[in-house]
Amino acid sequence: MDLDNVDKKMLSMLQVDSTLSLNDLAEAVNLTTTPCWKRLKRLEDKGIIEKRVALLNPEKLGLSFTAFVMVKTSNHSHEWYSQFVDTVTLFPEVMEFYRMAGEYDYMLKVLVRDMKCFDEFYKRLVNSVDGISNVTSTFAMEPLKYTTALPI
Repeated sequence: MDLDNVDKKMLSMLQVDSTLSLNDLAEAVNLTTTPCWKRLKRLEDKGIIEKRVALLNPEKLGLSFTAFVMVKTSNHSHEWYSQFVDTVTLFPEVMEFYRMAGEYDYMLKVLVRDMKCFDEFYKRLVNSVDGISNVTSTFAMEPLKYTTALPI
């Protein structure tokens, strides 16, 4: 879908504050509310705006331990893949989950309270699916940049 400058400005503004009123958004992009609403509706219908959420501060909720978990497998069947994806996506600690190219097959970003909680997560992970041949974890010392805003 081709986005014009008005669409891009609206999307950029909503990425910063999704609670903007329709009036404020329309005024900022020099539209009246009806055409602004129609643009928003089109962006939602096309799946460009997937959902609007509240971003929580993990540290204030006691979730300050971030681990990046790299997984290798020797089983690349569709059945194993489906079972692994279905299982991992059920772990609430897994914030992001990717199939990778390169040395490792999968990468998970895991957010937990502390090392003890990570160890419990790790044990549940490796015992949940047969066929994991190697798991390597690295731990974030300090977050230096975090954003959910896409570079439009």
